[in-house]
Amino acid sequence: MPVVRSAYDPKDMQFRHLGPTGLKVSVLSLGGWLTYGSTQKGEVVKKCMETAWNHGINTFDTAEAYASGESEVEMGRALKELDWPRDEYVLTTKIFFGTGRKEPNTRGLSRKHIVEGLKSSLQRLQQPYVDVVFAHRPDYATPMREIVEGFTQVIRNLNLAYYWGTSEWSATQIMEATQIAERYNLIAPVVEQPQYNAFTRERFEVEYAPLYDQFKYGTTTWSPLASGLLTGKYNNGIPEGSRFAHHGDFFENTIKSLQTEEGKAKIEKVKKLTAIAERLGSNTASLALAWTLKNPNVSTVILGASKVEQIEDNVKALKLIEKLTPDVMEEIEKILDNKPAPPNKFGRER
Repeated sequence: MPVVRSAYDPKDMQFRHLGPTGLKVSVLSLGGWLTYGSTQKGEVVKKCMETAWNHGINTFDTAEAYASGESEVEMGRALKELDWPRDEYVLTTKIFFGTGRKEPNTRGLSRKHIVEGLKSSLQRLQQPYVDVVFAHRPDYATPMREIVEGFTQVIRNLNLAYYWGTSEWSATQIMEATQIAERYNLIAPVVEQPQYNAFTRERFEVEYAPLYDQFKYGTTTWSPLASGLLTGKYNNGIPEGSRFAHHGDFFENTIKSLQTEEGKAKIEKVKKLTAIAERLGSNTASLALAWTLKNPNVSTVILGASKVEQIEDNVKALKLIEKLTPDVMEEIEKILDNKPAPPNKFGRER
């Protein structure tokens, strides 16, 4: 047996620093939202994670709220069975929503729930720590200083995480947390987990822009395929076995919106994007993923996969990135016709 055990081969994977940190994450990562612990359990979870790993993905994401804690249980069991060296993969989870219990202190971002919620997550994951713990949403009921102190405690005093981040926080809230950390010698957040795809751009590209410039703030983006809309699978209705079919109640408003003029216009855009993807020798899903990865402020894109074949298809996006030349990107931009307007800088820009 070698002195240092290793199980990881990066293959053709690309890596980026997670914001201002020294931590490197694969540009594609695998998450458990709406799948692991919910529609998928047991061996299929392990196979999906193993397939991702075999394609060079080193980063895995979950949350206490996903399937009321069952996502952490399933992914934790898979990690235990796969027995990869802990220093070779990056694991993240999120605290805020709780797991559905009625006791009022089992959700939110009080110091109590940050500490005890993360300890419970680690028990479900069968892990001594996570690399990153996220505040899954802002907590308007808890003072920001207490929130920052809570995350500082789990990192600095309890060694339950190395970094903390935010998810769907406003730029103002992130700025406030950062300023409090600087003022009171606490640990600031380093990464945001926002939705970002070709149809959802405003917050990521405009609101967060000052955070990238001032703090090199990182991002682990979710829903890169707009819940499957950018794969083209919904061009002619809702197919059996799709995410919209499995989670009809959750996506009720989205499904209804596809019948509106705006929704029909999105479908037409997807059809035009499909033509570009095919011209480049690829498919619409890979094009959507590669488009997202062209943004240098994306640290990693979280994939959601219920079967191995989806992961094997999604990683093909890596080979498409270099084909997205400025001309192709401009062609895509004309189809999307939704580029957010930057703030007026009145001729004053460095």
